[in-house]
Amino acid sequence: MDFTFNDEQQQFADALRRYLDKSYGFEARQAIVQSEAGVSAAHWSAFTELGLTALPVPEAHGGFNGSAIDMLVVMQELGRALVVEPYWATAVGIEALRLAGTAQGEDASLLESAAQGDIKLAVAFHEPRARYDLFEVQTTASGQDEQQTLSGTKSIVLHGAQADYWIVPARLNGEIALFVVARDAAGVKVTDYRTIDGQRAATLEFHGTPARRLAGRHAGAAALEHIADYGTVLLCAEAVGALDALNHATVEYTRTRQQFGQPIARFQALQHRMVEMLIHAEQARSVTYLAAVRYSSEEADQRRRAVSAAKARVGQAARFVGQQAVQLHGGMGVTNEVAAAHLFKRLSIIETTLGDVDHHLARFAALPGFATAEA
Repeated sequence: MDFTFNDEQQQFADALRRYLDKSYGFEARQAIVQSEAGVSAAHWSAFTELGLTALPVPEAHGGFNGSAIDMLVVMQELGRALVVEPYWATAVGIEALRLAGTAQGEDASLLESAAQGDIKLAVAFHEPRARYDLFEVQTTASGQDEQQTLSGTKSIVLHGAQADYWIVPARLNGEIALFVVARDAAGVKVTDYRTIDGQRAATLEFHGTPARRLAGRHAGAAALEHIADYGTVLLCAEAVGALDALNHATVEYTRTRQQFGQPIARFQALQHRMVEMLIHAEQARSVTYLAAVRYSSEEADQRRRAVSAAKARVGQAARFVGQQAVQLHGGMGVTNEVAAAHLFKRLSIIETTLGDVDHHLARFAALPGFATAEA
């Protein structure tokens, strides 16, 4: 299968990389992380001008109807530059509206606003004590028709405090349904904090909070899993970009660090180690590209299999490449002064977001056909 990007995708990636190289260098990124907001309105506006916010939105709502492959191109560049803006959270929220909404009325309005960069979104996947189980939902909804009230807690909502609207899974009459909640709704408490990788996350507490139920044909547990798979593909793509950046930083460092009167890059044992790092990154790239292609498959099990395979392999690569990079950097590899340390932190968080290696290996093994293939 040919995974070569087409001309439009490559031009889009080149334009984004030029912008990030010029305006989102390591020092600029660190200043944003240390700021009170933790994100940059100026860079978000630039992303909008570049077309990033419109990319995943359907054409009918002012977007470019970008596929998972198109989004892969973007996420690789964002991962390479360690971007901390709430793009992933908003893109996943857009996919949630596309899958679970009606594409009319308020749903259409939200999609149009997201395409224009006027609003940010976030999906509240996690709950306390649920670990990686998407269906361990204790938040409850009550009310009539589409208008409901929510009660419960969502934890580690990535960029939850920066979002204008949340898509929240909750149980209605015992079944999982998806709801839209406005940031300024009554009865909600938001606790914002910075995670170890410089990103932002929040705990959301709902106390009779007004919410609107998404009333599309697919707005239940299956849609929630589908949305999580989309988010996982994008995380894998971001990780591939971060792996590339970490490998490059490691090779450059070994060319400058001297030992026994010569650069350590000349030591054959270390060359072998860096080749292994590259192999891990390339394998992660290949399986991520396959997952992006299979995401749109009409067969849900085929999608699940490809996504879990990618997340497991990417997680393994993230751990191996990160550990080797830190060792080859020496003491500098764990300081805040070099990008390698921050790349490793980001890769570590990606590995544990929406399921770690063990979780996705178990999910893969539980799919139909695995036991037969093994036999």
